[in-house]
Amino acid sequence: MANYLVIVESPTKVKTIKKFLGKNYTIEASQGHVRDLPKSQLGVDVENDYEPKYITIRGKGELLAKLRKEAKKADKVYLATDPDREGEAISWHLKAALGLDDKKASRISFNEITKTAVKAAIKKPRELDMDLVDAQQARRVLDRVVGYKISPLLWAKVKRGLSAGRVQSVTLRIIADREEEINNFIPEEYWSLEAILKVAGEKRPITAKFYGADNKKMIIGSKAELDKILKVVEKAEYKVTDIKVGERNMKAPLPFTTSTLQQEASKALNFATSKTMRIAQQLYEGLDIKKHGTVGLITYLRTDSTRVSEEADASVREYIKETFGEKYVTSLDPNKNGKKNIQDAHEAIRPADVSLTPAIVKDSLSREQFRLYQLIWKRFVASRMESAKYETTSVKIGADKYVFTIAASKVLFDGFKTVYTEADEEKEKKNLLLNGLTKDSKLTKEKLESEQHFTQPPAHYTEASLVKTLEELGIGRPSTYAPTISTIIARRYVAKEGKNLYLTEIGEVVNGIMKQSFPSIVDVNFTANMEELLDGVEEGDVKWKTVIENFYPDLDKAVKKAEEELESVTIEDEVTDVICDKCGRNMVIKYGPHGKFLACPGFPECRNTKPYLEKIGVPCPLCGKDVVIRKTKKGRKYYGCENNPECEFMSWQKPIEKKCPQCGGYMVEKGNKNVCADNQCGYSETK
Repeated sequence: MANYLVIVESPTKVKTIKKFLGKNYTIEASQGHVRDLPKSQLGVDVENDYEPKYITIRGKGELLAKLRKEAKKADKVYLATDPDREGEAISWHLKAALGLDDKKASRISFNEITKTAVKAAIKKPRELDMDLVDAQQARRVLDRVVGYKISPLLWAKVKRGLSAGRVQSVTLRIIADREEEINNFIPEEYWSLEAILKVAGEKRPITAKFYGADNKKMIIGSKAELDKILKVVEKAEYKVTDIKVGERNMKAPLPFTTSTLQQEASKALNFATSKTMRIAQQLYEGLDIKKHGTVGLITYLRTDSTRVSEEADASVREYIKETFGEKYVTSLDPNKNGKKNIQDAHEAIRPADVSLTPAIVKDSLSREQFRLYQLIWKRFVASRMESAKYETTSVKIGADKYVFTIAASKVLFDGFKTVYTEADEEKEKKNLLLNGLTKDSKLTKEKLESEQHFTQPPAHYTEASLVKTLEELGIGRPSTYAPTISTIIARRYVAKEGKNLYLTEIGEVVNGIMKQSFPSIVDVNFTANMEELLDGVEEGDVKWKTVIENFYPDLDKAVKKAEEELESVTIEDEVTDVICDKCGRNMVIKYGPHGKFLACPGFPECRNTKPYLEKIGVPCPLCGKDVVIRKTKKGRKYYGCENNPECEFMSWQKPIEKKCPQCGGYMVEKGNKNVCADNQCGYSETK
């Protein structure tokens, strides 16, 4: 009887797939890549057509020996690694490492790990897709040359085990640019005004918002402007001047792609991108579900596509019809709206079997697995449901020459909202009284409420908003977002506090060097164009070595130039007047993974270290001692008093010595201006 060997990537899949195939099949796991470029050298022969030098990954020798043994016994070997370019490359490396020929080895791939999908794949084996393999090789080689050429330079220049990366460095730049925008932002004052009005014959009052004058929208920029308006509207007669009733449709969302899943899981579940990918991987590879055995719960998790197979589309429509009724099933074909692109070989991320509802699987999953599965399941079901319909009412109320408005909406048909609401969606405001409002309604002013506000700087990036920006700019691909963000946090270039990402001192230094010496590497357009070229390799339109040929010489030139220019920049250990309390020497400033610190120059005999508090030459506005640069536990820079914790002074912006001429408070630097730290004062001057 024939004997078959199936090689998958992870041991979890072995367990799941074993249950689907008969005794003739041996299932083994490669546990990821088996060959890679060597760690000790560049591993790319730049003199000889950029040929990569692959070696067996350390620790994989035994595993490969076992796989060779199994492959010899088998009549046929199925390479069943993940259905993407990384999986294709692993299969290609496996084929080479195991010495398999085309007759013996076939590639199979499946988008979901279900009995039907696995058996269908076995019936349709194919050859390796060399365009996919080459696309992976191109990315790997590009990432290697950038990392191996620039990282040692950073090390020499900044004296730490720093690193640069093709996608990592431009991502750091995006965060740094946002930080600069925030630091330079100067708030502007504005006021809101609301009229609380009594409607004759109604118990509850209504609240109308100030809109403008003579039907033109207006922003109230100061207290003086507000007082001018109040003078008129205090005495004015309030009349309904216009009522518009309309309908608004809210379309159902498309099913998840990798990027939208990472964004929504971050907003709705507070998951880091790396956590979302880890849990999605578990749901994809298979879990033990009571009464169902081991099953893969979702389709493949790395995809740019919102397309859904005909079978899945039909089964979810049937489920909606039975559960909610015919009128909830959409008449549209959402597949037509999906963007066609490189990863469209895959479907969207969806449940492998829609009848396995969150309620059925809940007891078999961990809390986190359940929450992510529920999010994917609800989003997929919602994507095949009708739009939600609202009746909207907008009312204009005149008060002399000024206009106030009220807007309200009422749900006519809940549609997809029965199962799914997006995390950052605003709550519908109920203003039920508007139904009884007509142009003849008598209105009486009860009171006017005004409030001062200040414009807010752009928000710090969160993982969700960063992923959205990277996708919009065409930088990296869904499979790279999570590892890229994890890397810049692990290297402490970026600190994550709460949901927000902040640039650290080290991040600032590295970004500065990259912008100065390697502007193209951190150029958003250059990186996006490179992604398009790599997609061209995947589509078979561009040869992979051509991409490297066009990129490498310029990089090499930039590195050589930087080496010459940066040669003279050696960071000497700066001697301070702080005396080592263990051996009496003057301590020196050193650089470490968290930034600067004080160390004894008598190392290794004396290993004394202390935190380094750099003075900025400004007295503390509260107690008069020195203001120093401090860091939060995560590495975000701020300015505080050297006398902390006795003195509580702290500022995110750099304070200056000059006092505010308007209010006497302290001032801070913001871009090319010095501004009063008190928004209420609002004083600013050009430096």
